[in-house]
Amino acid sequence: MQSDLQIWQLVLQASWLVQGVLAILLLASIASWVIIFRKRQILAKAGKEAVSFEERFWSGTDLTQLHENITGAHRLTSGMERIFDSGFSEFLRMRQQGRMSPNAMVEGAQRSMRIALTRETEELENHLNFLATVGSTSPYIGLFGTVWGIMTSFHQLANVNQATIAMVAPGISEALVATAMGLFAAIPAVIAYNRFSNQVDRLEVRYDNFKEEFSSILQRQAHTLSEE
Repeated sequence: MQSDLQIWQLVLQASWLVQGVLAILLLASIASWVIIFRKRQILAKAGKEAVSFEERFWSGTDLTQLHENITGAHRLTSGMERIFDSGFSEFLRMRQQGRMSPNAMVEGAQRSMRIALTRETEELENHLNFLATVGSTSPYIGLFGTVWGIMTSFHQLANVNQATIAMVAPGISEALVATAMGLFAAIPAVIAYNRFSNQVDRLEVRYDNFKEEFSSILQRQAHTLSEE
């Protein structure tokens, strides 16, 4: 309790610039934790939805029926469902136009799936840049506050005849709080960024593999239709 009280006293007694640095780092830390908890939920949900959809897709269900179930649910699709819906919708549209070569139908579906994959990846990566920025800049922002606080402490010694450690210790302690706050903001952001980036990469690879496998299925269907 006494330790906490001393830290608050150091913050309150710090110069206005150091207090401003601490406020910036505190806001950055709070924003980072909000993003961390939210992104954790989003990525966990995306992983579960991918597993669930793959089970339905490879269970032998008719693709047309699966597509109707997705589009008839009147809900926003996401992840692998959106990639499937984009590709199969384009495939059906081009098939209905008639006089389309099998390769043209498949290429059209692939383009739609690539666009959907890009959008999904962008949504999964949303706000990760903020975590990277906080993780890389917070220690330097804290160090700036520390350097300024130490400079202020030593500048105050110019007006005294005899300098002692006791005279500069409070000011240096105030300044070092800024460094500690910078590390407090940076460390969770860096850990979360690395973890989430890895999860996004794995989901992207999973989506891309599905896109290629689904393209092969559409290729076979297109050639079958052209032979009828």
